[in-house]
Amino acid sequence: MNHSQENKVRYDDIINLSHHVSEVHPRMSMKNRAAQFAPFAALAGYGEAIKETERLTDAKVELDENSKEILDEKLQMIQEQSYAHPQITITFFQPDKKKDGGEYVTLTGRFKKLDPYDHSVVMMDGMRIKIEDITELEI
Repeated sequence: MNHSQENKVRYDDIINLSHHVSEVHPRMSMKNRAAQFAPFAALAGYGEAIKETERLTDAKVELDENSKEILDEKLQMIQEQSYAHPQITITFFQPDKKKDGGEYVTLTGRFKKLDPYDHSVVMMDGMRIKIEDITELEI
């Protein structure tokens, strides 16, 4: 006798019985039944916290005096050409909003002006970059 035939004989006495319905407990909705089998997260947000901890950030590098002088000269040159809105490429440090450090970003766009009050470079698209965050500038 094969396996399926054994099972058929084994369950012959109950196979045609009607499904039991409790007189005490109300029938559970399909949604609640499905919820029983949903994945369980004992610590809500734990996975996201681990990913955030694993995410690496760069430390901000301070420029030496020579590099600062070169950067100042380039900013003066760009300021003198501001009427033409020259295309420039800026590499700058962007601080991370969630943890210490940040990342270095390189942006190419059209220069609009230097804002002496905000101490920043303003691009034609409205983006503002703090001068103290700039590490490299190409005209």
